[in-house]
Amino acid sequence: MIAENFAPNQWLAWPRSSVRVVDWNIDRGLKLPAIIDFLGDLNADILLLQEVDINARRTHKVNVAQEVARKLRLNYAFGREFVELTQGSKPNPAYHGQSTLSKWRISNPRIIHFQQQSEFWKPRWFKPKLATFQERLGGRIALAAEINIAAISILTYNLHLESRADDDLRLAQLNDVLHDAASYDSARTIILAGDLNLNASKLDAAGALSRAGFCEATPNARVATTPARHMLESGRHIDWAFVR
Repeated sequence: MIAENFAPNQWLAWPRSSVRVVDWNIDRGLKLPAIIDFLGDLNADILLLQEVDINARRTHKVNVAQEVARKLRLNYAFGREFVELTQGSKPNPAYHGQSTLSKWRISNPRIIHFQQQSEFWKPRWFKPKLATFQERLGGRIALAAEINIAAISILTYNLHLESRADDDLRLAQLNDVLHDAASYDSARTIILAGDLNLNASKLDAAGALSRAGFCEATPNARVATTPARHMLESGRHIDWAFVR
């Protein structure tokens, strides 16, 4: 876990009537200048970013979360999913994970390690040591954090569910987060968002979220958020945001 503060103190004499939240898988931060420009134009209160690199060759060994926070004058917390074995070295490892950023104070950041994980990313003796195979140590996580806006504390869950598995595994990972959320008072404001790698409108996922008290934040904006992987597939809606 890494956390740093770059935002100036924010003061409000009255409660906020709305909060702007951006959820985005930024593809490691490969187009970082454009990402920073885009996020800066949005002027969001909370950013929930997935696929964030630290010290990886492919992203010029930059701490991507820190760079976004520094340029946009935000506070941030970073939770590590994986050590990227082909992107760093033993003395200078590369990391990959999620980052939650805000112009407001972030408190109590913590990582929820999912109990069930895919073994797809583990190093194998027969795999060439090439970046293409993305050999990794670690596992998928949710990054939980509290964002304090005026007199309101919002609990955020920043998720990245497994891509190399079936929906049963992804649903088990989602349920780990819903179980954690159940420990909070029902009046607590919670945002759950991220790259879920599944269609959360399908019965099993939708039912689990509904029973836990969550509703879809953008029910009228179900467009493809991820491009097709091959000619016979249409784009997929796998990035979701829910509120309780």
